[in-house]
Amino acid sequence: MRCIIVEDQPPAQRILKKFIQDVPTLELVELFSDGLSALEFLNEESVDLMFLDIHLPKINGLDFLKSIPDPPHVILTTAFSEYALEGYDLNVVDYLLKPFSFQRFLQAINKVNGKHEQIVFKNDSASLTEIYVKSSHEHIKVLVNDIFKITSDSDYTEIHLEDKKILSNESLRHWVEVLGGNQFYQIHKSHIINTKKIDRISGNLVLLINGAKIPMGRAYKDSFLKSIL
Repeated sequence: MRCIIVEDQPPAQRILKKFIQDVPTLELVELFSDGLSALEFLNEESVDLMFLDIHLPKINGLDFLKSIPDPPHVILTTAFSEYALEGYDLNVVDYLLKPFSFQRFLQAINKVNGKHEQIVFKNDSASLTEIYVKSSHEHIKVLVNDIFKITSDSDYTEIHLEDKKILSNESLRHWVEVLGGNQFYQIHKSHIINTKKIDRISGNLVLLINGAKIPMGRAYKDSFLKSIL
């Protein structure tokens, strides 16, 4: 699992980095000392897990979490227990009270693993032929092979077909869970593509047969190209 740390205290940063390095299934992508820097990163890249301190400079960790439209799994790390209830109201996976042991850290990771494995288990788009897209008060049937791309736009997503697009109430993460697999890949923070609709790849752009040009994000490019080439 790709993860980031949002923590402003060097001792806590060092402990989290060491614990992450000791877990083979975790990969530390970036470390941030404030929420605004992390938000800028998350607007362009995607991760599976975020270790988030609550008392941060510039913006409180909980307020920062509320500002993310489609946050990754979150483990809160703090020295203050009074924020636990509010944290769970924000659907955090776990709440680590400093100082915490490696054993307690592993318990939190195991909770994330349970959620992450469920997502991976559902990623079998090869046998999926149709989906129902919730759009406003309707559920519209869409043939999977007719989808060119899915893009994220603030609080909703757009399902792009050959001659129209459908606005969906679901998040991009939802479509990663439903469609991710042999045919559909997320290649950017805001874009999922149907590989059957690819015309060519040029530099950091994927060009679809309908002329659409989709950029490949730095965090996705290598794994995507290895999967299809």
